[in-house]
Amino acid sequence: MRIRQRTFQSILVAGVATGALWAASDPFAGKWKFDPSKSTLTDEMKVEAVGANKYAITFAPGAVDTIVADGTDQPALRGSTLSIAADGPTKWKVVRKREGRIVVTGYWTLSGDGKTLDDDYTAYQRDGSTLKLHYVYERTAGSEGFTGTWDSRTTEVNSSVELDIQPYEGDGLSFKGLTAGPSENIRFDGNDYPNPNAGPDYASSGRRINERNVEITDKFQGKIRDTRRVEVSTDLRTLTIAVRLAGESEPKNVYVFDRE
Repeated sequence: MRIRQRTFQSILVAGVATGALWAASDPFAGKWKFDPSKSTLTDEMKVEAVGANKYAITFAPGAVDTIVADGTDQPALRGSTLSIAADGPTKWKVVRKREGRIVVTGYWTLSGDGKTLDDDYTAYQRDGSTLKLHYVYERTAGSEGFTGTWDSRTTEVNSSVELDIQPYEGDGLSFKGLTAGPSENIRFDGNDYPNPNAGPDYASSGRRINERNVEITDKFQGKIRDTRRVEVSTDLRTLTIAVRLAGESEPKNVYVFDRE
């Protein structure tokens, strides 16, 4: 499990926007429901031993938490805390908190042969809603315990995920989803704007490619973190978000939503 806000979550907390000419009838506006059968979801994390019962966990390029697995809350990414509680050699409970509130819980379980890792993942929102996912990782490096590199190409989404996109102040759109909390709004003028839902030092910018295509760039401390291409189909019934992380030549995660 990536205890950072996963790529899947991050697409739900970002805004899309447009010019005033399209505000009334923008093809992005409306309610959308996630379709996992049409989507491609991948995830990778790396766990390294850096001391006695101490681990450096890379959840994304440049996103590393260094934690002692003693069950205590410890300072972590983006002003959060992280704890790891071991239940024997094959089970970890991993909890991230922000401002004292649990935002993510993951139950990690190693297979008997140590080749796969199951993550039962739950994200908790301020409004009381939850997002549950089941990740199955395969070991691609390392040979013992949780240390190594883990890749997942399948996930089960155990709750309904919906997006609500509406006009915002005449020249933008408000994007709201199950995990979004307060709406976020981005204007497509190419300028960077703070992204408070993602955390401190995060910013996003956007540009309109054409009426049915936009591109959003997310940054952390001024450096590009990912680029999202958002497209509405010609019949206006399908919304596709392709996410390309920094350093990738092609997007590895493609999320498809159907209009409700």
